Amino acid sequence: MLFCSRQFLLFFSIVFVLYWALPTQRARTCLLLVASYVFYASWSTWLVRLIVATATADYLLALWMEHTPKPWLKRTLLVSSIAGNLGVLCYFKYANFFLDSLRASFEAGGLSLWTPTLQVIIPLGISFYTFESINYMVDVYRGKLRAERNLGSFLLFILFFPHLVAGPIVRAHDFLPQIQRQRVWNWTRMRWGAEFILLGLIKKLAIADRMAWFSDPVFNDPELFRTSTLWLALIAYTIQIYCDFSGYTDIAIGSALLLGYKLSRNFAMPYISRNVAEFWRRWHISLSTWLRDYLFIPLGGSRGGRWRTHFNLLATMALGGLWHGASWTFVAWGIWHGALLCLHKEFKSLADRWPPWKAALEHPAGIAVRVLLTLVAVMVGWVLFRATSFGDAALYVKHLFLPTAGLGVPVKGLLLFGTLGVVVVAHAAVLTGIRRRLRQLPAPAYGLGYACMLFLALLLAPMKDQAFIYFQF
Repeated sequence: MLFCSRQFLLFFSIVFVLYWALPTQRARTCLLLVASYVFYASWSTWLVRLIVATATADYLLALWMEHTPKPWLKRTLLVSSIAGNLGVLCYFKYANFFLDSLRASFEAGGLSLWTPTLQVIIPLGISFYTFESINYMVDVYRGKLRAERNLGSFLLFILFFPHLVAGPIVRAHDFLPQIQRQRVWNWTRMRWGAEFILLGLIKKLAIADRMAWFSDPVFNDPELFRTSTLWLALIAYTIQIYCDFSGYTDIAIGSALLLGYKLSRNFAMPYISRNVAEFWRRWHISLSTWLRDYLFIPLGGSRGGRWRTHFNLLATMALGGLWHGASWTFVAWGIWHGALLCLHKEFKSLADRWPPWKAALEHPAGIAVRVLLTLVAVMVGWVLFRATSFGDAALYVKHLFLPTAGLGVPVKGLLLFGTLGVVVVAHAAVLTGIRRRLRQLPAPAYGLGYACMLFLALLLAPMKDQAFIYFQF
């Protein structure tokens, strides 16, 4: 059930009405648990059973870990849980990737190796709920969180359908306390939820899916197009992946708000970042903070000196790239961002020692240059993210910076310019506070605005539904 499909609209409408009709919070929790099971079972029945089984195992291990006084047993239980979760993730998502890579390495050395091809179906959202389970177990081990006593509440934390498939990654200490909280109808919360959902639909249907019309043909065969077209296609993909993923997040946050739950913010206008470190504080915030807290800091963070810090950054971002998909291009994308983070640290250290240089960088003209350079670096990284092979990525980047003849902009590519205008105006509305002041309009005017947003999303929606990009992760 895609979030922008009629099936999900019907499903959510039924859940919403029943949820607020029930008299107790316990009954509502049971309803959400059943609804979440049905939501995921619509993709695959046996895969949702796998999630329930692994989550139940973590629930029992966490209780055991909290009650045992033996440090060695606590560590053993934690390692067992992490190994089990990562083992399931690796089998379903990475087994064929590693086997293919092993076979390719033997063939590169002139040897032959037969490896089986496993017939596995990747569970949707497996990367997201694996990280949520690890977060819960580590926090219980560190004593930052009490082990959840109610199995139903813990299963709802893992299975809650708005965030199950593509995040945001939810922290246990943020979500579990919300389950027991008694909820009352709140019109302000309903309005905010509706606004998030409508904004997400606009981003996904009216912008992201339209940008795919232009970017996909160019990325699929870049040799046919001239340099200017490649740049425009890259701009289109840059807009597409942001509006696609942040659109999903907006719908997830809005759906949760309509049910009385608050999910964490996942995007904060990342394309106006002044450097790549700021970009990762604004892009996929739930992932970047998870990688910081549960990978970068445990590796040593910035405590081991200059070169150790660089190694930790590169290792963290490489694994973050691999988290996105079973392909070496994703690993390279992660390493690219790790290298950019290392360069930023060196550049910042150098600038701090030269006050005139630092003052120039803080000047409005210097800030504009920094934003532009950061955006270009991020866009070059998107080539690796989008490409299916290193050859395709290298060819695309080569033609970006070496003028090449070829086909021009297709007619449908002209939509890009209108979309750019919409994106710029939307960012300006947030930065200038206009969006905040619009919320003070009378209810009829606000309702008319909602109706126009919904009409625009449905009018510009392609005839064929397109899955969200991050569903594959």
